[in-house]
Amino acid sequence: MSDIDAQARSASQEQFRTYIKGFIAYDGAIRNLSSNTLRGYTTDLQAFADWTEREAVNPLTISHRELRGYLLDLTRAGYSERTINRHLSALRSLYKWLVREGAIQTNAMSAMASPKIPKTLPHVMSHAEVVRLFKTCEGADVESVRDTAFLELLYASGARISEIANLSVADVDFTQRQLTLFGKGSKQRIVPLYSHALIAVKTYVETARPQLVAKASAAFSVSHTLFISIRGNAMSAAALRKVFEKRIAQAGLDPTLTPHAMRHTFATVMLDGGADLRSVQELLGHESLSTTQIYTHISVSRLKEATKQAHPRG
Repeated sequence: MSDIDAQARSASQEQFRTYIKGFIAYDGAIRNLSSNTLRGYTTDLQAFADWTEREAVNPLTISHRELRGYLLDLTRAGYSERTINRHLSALRSLYKWLVREGAIQTNAMSAMASPKIPKTLPHVMSHAEVVRLFKTCEGADVESVRDTAFLELLYASGARISEIANLSVADVDFTQRQLTLFGKGSKQRIVPLYSHALIAVKTYVETARPQLVAKASAAFSVSHTLFISIRGNAMSAAALRKVFEKRIAQAGLDPTLTPHAMRHTFATVMLDGGADLRSVQELLGHESLSTTQIYTHISVSRLKEATKQAHPRG
């Protein structure tokens, strides 16, 4: 390959990284994607840009065969099908944007198929496990009161941990007995709350939270945030996740359980209780009904297991 070709490729690779920044900015401003999604996109796309440089590939004229080489390298590196699909999803979105912006003429990514992900049923907690988890928060200290409100809200709403972290006090409507959540793309949805959750949150807001806010170095910075740390800071999703993991350990439950297990449990409990699939879809904030349908498989599995244990000829 001539020096001219190498220089042209190097210029394209540098331009490609500029395009990545433009694409991320577009997704943040126009598509209003969450900061977590944007960080994931940035990491995956920068990894791809690094690969094109190592392999001397021009990312703006990349061929289907070269993309297959990237897919093969991800597989050899031991990435799971789900992680590989995430990488390909980021690339697919980027190259569509590049075509729309007129930066490239052909899109080799459009012909790339994603690896099939083995279907696994999400981990659902039993009622006994949920009760054990709540029991770890029994106590009148501010941390216990806060954590009770946090866990009750997770279980009552089926919210993502990032949605809980973004809650303000005003998002809990005690009069209407409901919670306002802002999901992916800042899409708003309303979730009704049961009495236990409302009482737990009200107790926290009126008693424990003011004590936590008083510890803040700049009270105005946390004045609206619902969940406050022991040091008086607004709690991030990572901080709330640590609280969940701590309570799981105290309860002696499976350490692989995550806050998302409470979301799975909420959905399954709703379906078991007779809620229709469309209602559960709206409560969870799923864009596609197919995403919600996995919980019907869980409900059927639970019914089969219950029948097997209870039926005299099981």
